[in-house]
Amino acid sequence: MASDVPMSPELEQVDGEIQDIFRALQNGFQKMDKIKDSNRQSKQLEDLTGKMRECKRLIKEFDRILKDEEKKNPPDVNKQLNDKKQFMIKELNSYVTLRKTYQSSLGNKRIELFDTGNDQVAEDTPAQMASEMSNQELISAGRKQMDQTDQAIERSKMVVAQTVEVGAQTAASLAQQTEQMKRIGNELDSVHFSLKKASQMVKEIGRQVATDKCIMAFLFLIVCGVIAIIVVKIVNPHNKSIRDIPGLAPPAMNRKLLSIDPLGGL
Repeated sequence: MASDVPMSPELEQVDGEIQDIFRALQNGFQKMDKIKDSNRQSKQLEDLTGKMRECKRLIKEFDRILKDEEKKNPPDVNKQLNDKKQFMIKELNSYVTLRKTYQSSLGNKRIELFDTGNDQVAEDTPAQMASEMSNQELISAGRKQMDQTDQAIERSKMVVAQTVEVGAQTAASLAQQTEQMKRIGNELDSVHFSLKKASQMVKEIGRQVATDKCIMAFLFLIVCGVIAIIVVKIVNPHNKSIRDIPGLAPPAMNRKLLSIDPLGGL
């Protein structure tokens, strides 16, 4: 509907509240498919039903104000306002149909929105308008309603397309996460194997270092012992309790030269 329809401040306020509810309903139904828990879906559906009840009340308030101001407005303005009201009713009924679809899928108890009798906005206004319209106006109104129905169908298609797109993105994301988890698992196995191998190498190196230290200590003790024996031998060469070191010449002994008597014999 045209947005430049002249309206009184009171009608503008009611129309603004109705448009806010329509936006909330559109966003709410778009979120329905993203909710996986059935209990949360049921709660979301109840909240949307409450908004639809409030929207119905505001449309009836819009109709009441419109009737009060009908004598003040020109006929063409009244016609535009009535068409706007019919558009609101049609859009609200499209959300009611969408709610019933979700409610049927959830299997919950049916939540009634519109009562029977004179309380229905969608039933008491068309008859009043039809008696005041010419054939051309009726045809025009019928075409507008068909256009509104097509628009509602297009919105439903958009919701379905968005739902399919979100589902495809979710599936792709899950596949990527699964592949990433597999890679992480393989990397963890490789790291565990590397750590195990490194631990074994550290143990072997530790054993080699311990063995080398023992050998070096043993050689050091042998060298110290040899040095001690050499020092003792040099300081006290007549000590018989110390055995000679192999390869080391014994100390020179004092020898007396035999004297030969040239005059005597042996």
